[in-house]
Amino acid sequence: MNIGQEILENLKEEISESEYKRYIRHLVYDVKKSTPELALFYAPNALVVNWIKNKYTEKVAHLFEVKTNSKVTVKITLKNLVDKRKKQKVVEVKQGNSLLNPSHSFSNFMVGGSNQFAYSAVKSISEKPGILYNPLFIYGGVGLGKTHLMQAAGNVFQNEGKVVIYTTVEQFLNDFVRHLRNKTMERFQEKYRKCDVLLIDDIQFLSNKESIQEEFFHTFEALKGAGKQIILTADKPPKKIGGLEARLQSRFEHGLVADIQPPELETKIAIIEKKCEINKVQLSKEIVNYIATVIDSNVREIEGILSKLHAYSQLMHVDIDLEFTKNVLKDQMAEKRENLTMDTITEVVSKDLNIKPSEIRSKGRSKNIVYARRIAIYICRELTQNTMPQLAQYFGMKDHTAISHTIKKINELIKDDEDFKTKIDELTNKITNIS
Repeated sequence: MNIGQEILENLKEEISESEYKRYIRHLVYDVKKSTPELALFYAPNALVVNWIKNKYTEKVAHLFEVKTNSKVTVKITLKNLVDKRKKQKVVEVKQGNSLLNPSHSFSNFMVGGSNQFAYSAVKSISEKPGILYNPLFIYGGVGLGKTHLMQAAGNVFQNEGKVVIYTTVEQFLNDFVRHLRNKTMERFQEKYRKCDVLLIDDIQFLSNKESIQEEFFHTFEALKGAGKQIILTADKPPKKIGGLEARLQSRFEHGLVADIQPPELETKIAIIEKKCEINKVQLSKEIVNYIATVIDSNVREIEGILSKLHAYSQLMHVDIDLEFTKNVLKDQMAEKRENLTMDTITEVVSKDLNIKPSEIRSKGRSKNIVYARRIAIYICRELTQNTMPQLAQYFGMKDHTAISHTIKKINELIKDDEDFKTKIDELTNKITNIS
């Protein structure tokens, strides 16, 4: 029995038998590719990968540490993805064992108004590297698809036989320090300056690191001068990255700067449906819409939710319906509600419907004001922890019975009027994105 199997046997003693049989026992430890610093396991499908990552990766790492007296990074991946990598020419960044993810492709990237420009730019680059936009600088919030797009281009280049390096600034820095310490800087420079394509994530972490900025500048110049493609990502545009040398900022802006915004509701629904298709999870349209309106814009969060729903459903032997979904996600919803206020909701509703916040909270009885007030009350009830008496006081209504009547009326409209339901969903999506 190898050490990986021993660790899984130890884990078996600490979890339920049903969880072990349903998930853990399917893991296969790669003896050849695992090292004292890396424990590599293969899982049969993406949901098992996500479920174990979310729930047991840290526990498995701890068991390895107890067994070996050293810290080990635990990696759970799909066996078929590893097989595909064997057929491809892959340049690996040893620090952190980062590889291009073969599942990141243009075909499974959901395009919408929020990311159309960035998608088109990356797609164009994949067809004419080093010619059109060099460098390409993509910025946006966490989990919006920056890395997916970057690696989609990387996979295209890699399949064409080009030498592609994908890394993060942190890994680039660690690699730099290691070679500097070992007095092998010529090998570092050879690696990064002789590739065909350089993809670097989280460029904002260059901030205030003078020595690494100096090295990166010369790497950038060498690649750009040789007509090699550079794609960078960050959480903000170059001019807003503090502590960044002016010459680097200038060069980042000299190419093309493209942003990715949080996905609109329709795109988020399309993403969820695509993830369901990939992971073979069946959800009704009602559940898909609910998930889309209550989660943040972080696309990675969607996979975690689908994995969680699947795991709960399997372990509890129940079908996934709307009530079940709400119950499973109640902790995430509670977290959102803590961050939302009635003022925020009222402001969003008033701006969208072109009604002043003061009018929504007034006793005005015009059709537009009543319409906006009802929507604001309904969303406040759904997304905050305020009681009906508190809602009545805030919106200037007589008492909680008036709020109850309004909620009942809104539920009837949602049931009977698809356009009205869509408006509620759109506003809820906007508000949860703000939170």
